[in-house]
Amino acid sequence: MSRNGKVIVAMSGGVDSSVAACLLKEQGYECVGVFMRVGVHQPEPDEVRALGADGRSVRRLKHGCCSAEDALDARMIADKLGIPFHVLDCELDFERIIDYFVDEYSRARTPNPCVMCNIQLKFGKLLRFADTLDAEFVATGHYARVLRAGDQTRLARSLNRVKDQSYVLFGIAREDLPRCLFPLGDMKDKGVVRKIASELGLRVHDKPESQEICFVLNNDYKQLVHERRPETIKPGEVHDSVGNVLGTHEGIASYTIGQRRGLGIAAGVPIYVTKLDAGTNTVTVGPREKLLSNGLIAEKINWLTDPPKDSESRPVEIKIRYRHTPAPGSIQMLDDGNVKATFDKLQPAVTPGQAAVFYDDEGVVLGGGWIREAIQYDDMNT
Repeated sequence: MSRNGKVIVAMSGGVDSSVAACLLKEQGYECVGVFMRVGVHQPEPDEVRALGADGRSVRRLKHGCCSAEDALDARMIADKLGIPFHVLDCELDFERIIDYFVDEYSRARTPNPCVMCNIQLKFGKLLRFADTLDAEFVATGHYARVLRAGDQTRLARSLNRVKDQSYVLFGIAREDLPRCLFPLGDMKDKGVVRKIASELGLRVHDKPESQEICFVLNNDYKQLVHERRPETIKPGEVHDSVGNVLGTHEGIASYTIGQRRGLGIAAGVPIYVTKLDAGTNTVTVGPREKLLSNGLIAEKINWLTDPPKDSESRPVEIKIRYRHTPAPGSIQMLDDGNVKATFDKLQPAVTPGQAAVFYDDEGVVLGGGWIREAIQYDDMNT
């Protein structure tokens, strides 16, 4: 009999989710393993595309956290643990995430599909599946912590600051947070996780981590945008900060804020992409100081704590991309429900489309949203 309740464990076939399942079983939970199938898989490297039921080109995934080999690994771990195992069909849902990905690039924004996958699948569809099995909890191998004190539940950074993944979890609905379990959040060293897996005899103990987006073959996102949104790949002009034409570009979706390589412009000094404008189909470049911003406007805010009052300026730490060290600053609610975030020190490459996540000084996630625009020196008072 379960001491702590039934938990649906998202098992990707990797070492983290496998150890998470092991730990939860040891802690007395009734575990049910679930592999989320997000695409059709082929072992042959040259067979990478097929036609879907609607006639559209569908990519066959072969690596990352969703390959056929990963599914087999997940099933074997579940068998070893003696827990039930299900495969949840998420292919249509995942197609919408891929559409979001290419649409953002075509709008001159840089998407974050991992955040969207967590919102829509791992803590969306998987929670609904948990309801059908009368399961109280959903667990993953993410490095983050859920802090429980009385009737309050908070999302916080992992004790392993290098692996911390709280940033990509900001979109969990506040009412769903009490149902989330992250067994690896208290582990300070990934080596400990691999050691546990080895001691348990898990074949995935030395499995390498995926460093790529699972649906982007060869890490070539430009090709994916070209396949799915060819009409958005249009040549345009490259400008400097005062509007002088420096050259042409091959399509705005091929560029991101902060990009330095592949610009094809000889300026004599290092230059970076500082602005993308889908409306005029222009790329603006300039020196590094033109990348610096005082703050940002974030939209579609998800609060995991009570939001600041309308007139309140709350001190926070602001994280603007996964590998970014959170920067001290403050946030203020705007009349339209968006948030104006201001940095204490200028920050480089504030990128529309990425997430801005707000932390308190103890590493608790207050909330977060999607960056709509950077705030430069001359528009701080707008």
